[in-house]
Amino acid sequence: MNRYELAIFDLDGTLLNTIGDLAVGCNHILQAEGLPTHTYPQYCMMVGNGVKRLVERALPEERRTPEYIELMRRRFVEFYYEHIDTHTVPYDGIPELLAELQRRGIRLAVASNKFQAGVVRLMERFFPDIRFEMVLGGRDGVPAKPAPDIALEIIQGVGIAPKRTLFIGDSGVDMQTAHAAGATSVGCAWGFRSREELVENHADHIINHPSELLSLCM
Repeated sequence: MNRYELAIFDLDGTLLNTIGDLAVGCNHILQAEGLPTHTYPQYCMMVGNGVKRLVERALPEERRTPEYIELMRRRFVEFYYEHIDTHTVPYDGIPELLAELQRRGIRLAVASNKFQAGVVRLMERFFPDIRFEMVLGGRDGVPAKPAPDIALEIIQGVGIAPKRTLFIGDSGVDMQTAHAAGATSVGCAWGFRSREELVENHADHIINHPSELLSLCM
């Protein structure tokens, strides 16, 4: 019997390398306003808390009014949704990992702070043959990670105990989410954030390649 029955994955920086399209989208709206743009490495430190926080962090401090942030958020979502898979690719080993977990009978889900329509579009584009029990992104009225709400919604919806659940992500936000939900946290060292961030946020396990997750499930 598998030690764990449910694996919940973060999306950006965990299943998919999305930083290229996120950076292009954000720089597009900044350039249109004549504002300074940012590099890919800089964007790696801006993502993880949803589109609104990404846009807020990308804007010059003096432009970070609620009204302007919301205007730029809408512009970003419109552009990004239309160009969502131009540069995005799965990380090496992820398709094989998901297929093997599915073969072993481990149930799969996604919990992301990316807006819901974007999450669904990416999952349908890159993983059409994998059965996910639930694919959840940012939605109005649902607190973003690291609040445990999205993880608990999946755990309760699938009907698996938290102690039988793995939560896999690349950031401290994901490790905090896992702990708050009572799940086992797995930090993936191939994502946007550093190993040090995963250690500082008390990852139960840190893996360097997707295939290493399989040994945790035995």
